[in-house]
Amino acid sequence: MNISWHKEIAENWLERVAQGRSPHALLLLGPPGVGKRAAVAWMVRRSLGIGELGPLPEFPFERPEHADLRWIEPPEDKATILIDQVRELVADLGLTSYEGGGKLAVVEPANAMTINAANSLLKTLEEPPGDTLLILVADRVGRLPATIFSRCQRIDFAVPPPREGLAWLDRLKPSTHWAEALAMAGHAPLAAIDALEKLDTCTAMASDFGAVAAGRASPVDVAAGWSKLDAAFVLDWLAQQVRLAIIASTAGRAEGLAIERNVLERMDRRNLFWYLDTINRLRGQAAGSFNLELTLDGLLIDWAEGLVSHRRETEAEGMQWLHA
Repeated sequence: MNISWHKEIAENWLERVAQGRSPHALLLLGPPGVGKRAAVAWMVRRSLGIGELGPLPEFPFERPEHADLRWIEPPEDKATILIDQVRELVADLGLTSYEGGGKLAVVEPANAMTINAANSLLKTLEEPPGDTLLILVADRVGRLPATIFSRCQRIDFAVPPPREGLAWLDRLKPSTHWAEALAMAGHAPLAAIDALEKLDTCTAMASDFGAVAAGRASPVDVAAGWSKLDAAFVLDWLAQQVRLAIIASTAGRAEGLAIERNVLERMDRRNLFWYLDTINRLRGQAAGSFNLELTLDGLLIDWAEGLVSHRRETEAEGMQWLHA
């Protein structure tokens, strides 16, 4: 099924290729669930002539297989892309194309590269060997070095308007209650597909989060319950809620926000940004590198207190509690 909100990006890419203006290094940016990896698969297939393709990326998609393609991601037991993986990739790109059509590499998520791995890729990004195309995919900008940005042409993927996303999901699976899942996924349609399966859990978490903010639930008890869930899922959900709170603090409302308006009005908007930064730092750490329950204790106690001390504690303590 075509991904309708990719139309402008796809048309621009096809025009670049037709005019011989395709770059040697691309950086695809955007929140999870907007179809960046589907777009990469479509670009790869077109570049390497794999199969018949329509004018737009499609969902679901399969990762292409080709002798001239390398697709780099964190190993199964790791949360980061390691320097040895990048060194092996660079060496492989220096070899002659197997089928004569150039070589192509995908690094995703690029924000998972260690600093050493990213540095090892810089020279290749600046001077790719032969007819090479490197595509980096990133879900979070903050962890990418500025030197990576300066060497890539950037394509930004945004969430579609809610009405378009909902219409697309209705075509994908009619007679499904998509609206709530889409709101919980921050209006990213592909993320809404996963959110639908976890809707009951998200609904319970939203109730807990609102109750903690309003003083109706113990943050320690809620942390104990949430610590039994997948850490990445909990932190992603928390980050989305804080983003919605930031939007609501300016716009007056945000669909899917779990806390009451009068509670939000008591919070300093600047502290919401600091709180989101703390959560995003945690999201960038390797699984198991921190105690989830103790970390959630700290986050939810701050939330219960209206974030009045979060910024001060973060600056004074250097975020030491993150490594408890």
